[in-house]
Amino acid sequence: MTLTAPSTNGHVTELEGKPSAAGTFTNYGTGFSIPTSGTGDHEAFETGVATAASSQVPGWKTTLDIALILLSMPFWLPVMLFLTLWVKLASPGPVFFRQERVGYRGKRFMILKFRTMKLNVETRTHESHLEQLINANVPMTKLDAAGDPRIIRGGRLIRAMGLDELPQLFNVLRGEMSLVGPRPCTPHEFKSYKVWQRERINAAPGLTGFWQVNGKNRTTFAEMIKLDIFYTKNMSLWLDLKIIMKTLPALMVQVNDSRAARRQSGRPAGNLSNELVAGQS
Repeated sequence: MTLTAPSTNGHVTELEGKPSAAGTFTNYGTGFSIPTSGTGDHEAFETGVATAASSQVPGWKTTLDIALILLSMPFWLPVMLFLTLWVKLASPGPVFFRQERVGYRGKRFMILKFRTMKLNVETRTHESHLEQLINANVPMTKLDAAGDPRIIRGGRLIRAMGLDELPQLFNVLRGEMSLVGPRPCTPHEFKSYKVWQRERINAAPGLTGFWQVNGKNRTTFAEMIKLDIFYTKNMSLWLDLKIIMKTLPALMVQVNDSRAARRQSGRPAGNLSNELVAGQS
């Protein structure tokens, strides 16, 4: 099953000046359809005010999160144990990386990730890269797509496969996140949002989401915002299940894109075993 990036460029330009038009086109991404919305959505897009439906996390969503985490524990727990050992051996320092993020309805929380960067490296480069992506109409490629000397051994592949996000399952169990939802942004990024763009925090942040399975790094910042806001307005059990089913194919596309970027940079892409023993460049 191959996931292809959606053709969104023609719609985003139109929506930039018409936030209320977010539901006027269909087939936004593979296997999804956006229904037509009325003028009542304009206020939420224009002012960032949440609709009544987004005032609290639905009970079915919490139930689905807990059930899937418990049922899948035999699969993710061994992977987490292996990665804990790997990070400990690959780089001195803590196994986990903690960072403040903006969660549901603006509530701050500390997100957990496996640490994939060396200790005490500068981070201003990431902030500058993000600012460029926000202000430019270009795909949101990762800064480390073609290699980054700050990454620990095996870290590039761990990040490309999304395995560094596994500790966020505990954020989900603590009620700070959901399995499906917009990715939580940093407070620094949130400050740069326009008022209507803040609508994306009207759903609990997630590990995967509508944006992730509809192109992710192939989309622009503006497209990401539109996809996330669409999700906040159309959240349902069926949509969450469809997103979850599309996540693994989307990750495979992301890994292939990462390998392609590495080949273009003049370095061999390699495979999983090679990446984990290759050392740092």
